[in-house]
Amino acid sequence: MKDRSFLGIQNADALVPEVAKEWLRFELVGNPVWAWILAIGLFLVSIGVLLLARRIAVRRLGRLAMRTTSKLDDLLVAVLADIRWWAMTAFSVFLVSQVLVLPDRAVWILRAVAMVALGVQALITSRLIIDYLIGALMQAKRGPSGEVDASLQSATTIIRFLATLFIGALTILLTLANMGIEITPLITGLGIGGVAVALASQAMLSDVFASLSILFDKPFLVGDFIIVGDKMGTVENIGVKTTRVRALSGEQLVFSNSDLLGSRIQNFKRMQQRRVVFAVGITYETPAEKVEKVPTILAEAVRANAIARLDRAHFKSFGDYALQFEVVYYVDSPDYNRYMDTQQAINLTLFRRFAAEGINFAYPTSVEIQRFESQDGRPPARIKTVGAEA
Repeated sequence: MKDRSFLGIQNADALVPEVAKEWLRFELVGNPVWAWILAIGLFLVSIGVLLLARRIAVRRLGRLAMRTTSKLDDLLVAVLADIRWWAMTAFSVFLVSQVLVLPDRAVWILRAVAMVALGVQALITSRLIIDYLIGALMQAKRGPSGEVDASLQSATTIIRFLATLFIGALTILLTLANMGIEITPLITGLGIGGVAVALASQAMLSDVFASLSILFDKPFLVGDFIIVGDKMGTVENIGVKTTRVRALSGEQLVFSNSDLLGSRIQNFKRMQQRRVVFAVGITYETPAEKVEKVPTILAEAVRANAIARLDRAHFKSFGDYALQFEVVYYVDSPDYNRYMDTQQAINLTLFRRFAAEGINFAYPTSVEIQRFESQDGRPPARIKTVGAEA
């Protein structure tokens, strides 16, 4: 029999009336009834104390945390509040079972249940700690004006997944070790099985490693506007397996990370300036002196905008139906709306200046030649040329 002197109980007969002695001595599963009653009482007391202690601690620490600016005390309150009743129950049952004399198999099962419950509780609570550490890291990496580091913000999903995976694996190994299971052969078996799993899930692992490449190489970040093939949109989330992009038309595009890295990506968020090339055509009937003025008019129209930087403006070529001029300038902003505002201002300026100078914009035309001949083969009576819009 297990020594219960640590409970201060030398003789159970002294605790009860004479009439109940025989009943209390009756053994149930190797333990007298009085031992079972004591164990149940200790369990109820222990679970009650744990629940009450958690409630009081959460309430008092919560009030204290509201008066401080530190996030650490908030984390402590959240961790205490996150302790689940089933974890405390499993722990209390295992603790109280030490009072009883139970078969080795039953002791192992109770110990295993308690270890699994505590391991699951640790894994659940770890998410709070991971989020706290990620938040603290993002706070430390804020820019001078308080903006969040875009690369770190993009990597939070991957960091959270890898940290959870590591803590989960460590928790499982520690739980098995505390249950008395030799984990060395298990680790070896997992290594061999891992090779088989890796071969069977190459596509998924390829996406996982691609997500790590995106994390460290940073070809794009959350909030970047990218073009992949004929698809374009703003990056909303970079996950472990996929990246989600919000298209301009509103729908969500989901790319496999491995396919995404295998494609040519245009990242417009990284654009420092925008090079713009546009052409203008005027009619062939324009006098030479006015043709000479056109490059100057084009240059002045570009320079009139503060964020536009002129590169060149030239009489480029003789087109099929127009004298072609080409203008190249830079917009010192990656913003597409600002570029369109600038181009619109240039177009309006050109429209007004050309009208004031009497210069006509060219448009596609066709020439129809009508030939009238006499029946005796003499030269044509007349040739008629008609111009019409194509």
